[in-house]
Amino acid sequence: MTIESVFDPAFAPYGKVLEGYDTAALLETLQKVTPVPEGVEYVPSQPELEALPIAGQLSVNAYGGMPIQLGWCNGHNTKLNCLEYHRDSELNCGAQDFILLLAREDEMEGGMLDTAKVKAFRVPAGALVEVYATTLHYAPCSAASGAGFQVVVVLPRGTNGPKPDLTPLNGEDETLTACNKWLLAHPDSDEAKGGAKVGLRGENIDIANLL
Repeated sequence: MTIESVFDPAFAPYGKVLEGYDTAALLETLQKVTPVPEGVEYVPSQPELEALPIAGQLSVNAYGGMPIQLGWCNGHNTKLNCLEYHRDSELNCGAQDFILLLAREDEMEGGMLDTAKVKAFRVPAGALVEVYATTLHYAPCSAASGAGFQVVVVLPRGTNGPKPDLTPLNGEDETLTACNKWLLAHPDSDEAKGGAKVGLRGENIDIANLL
């Protein structure tokens, strides 16, 4: 596996870098009010981030006026473990460089994805990246050995909230694990051991030896 940049042409099928936004105050606040745990922690909505002027800009400009939430995913990680997707794009912006492990929804076959399809992309600190709705993604990875990360996560409001009550009509319905969150777990992951539907086959990728 080669770690490419989100500024490389290879990133185009998965997302794009959004220009024109000043992320300085966003990342300053992120570093001030959020921890960097040894594992990975995700919080969907952080009031201090949502009170910043950029929150309104992202709602209007990036999401066309949709209500959004600004949360974070912080910690230390080098493994794939799972992939997820939403019905809308997700925006990420890190206080430190971080790496995204990504695949495309159209690469799935029979509800499964071969992890050999997964690509790695480095996101430099401060860059605001859109990850398309059709891009499979999960927790960020560290960009250097032992390094932590703090990443703002912007999504339509309610995403990753309580799972709605539903009667499954198809295989995809069985992967819905929260509001607007469809999850494919690797059989070796804690998520799979906790009951999440297995949707990944092949190696549970670990990029530790690439850092």
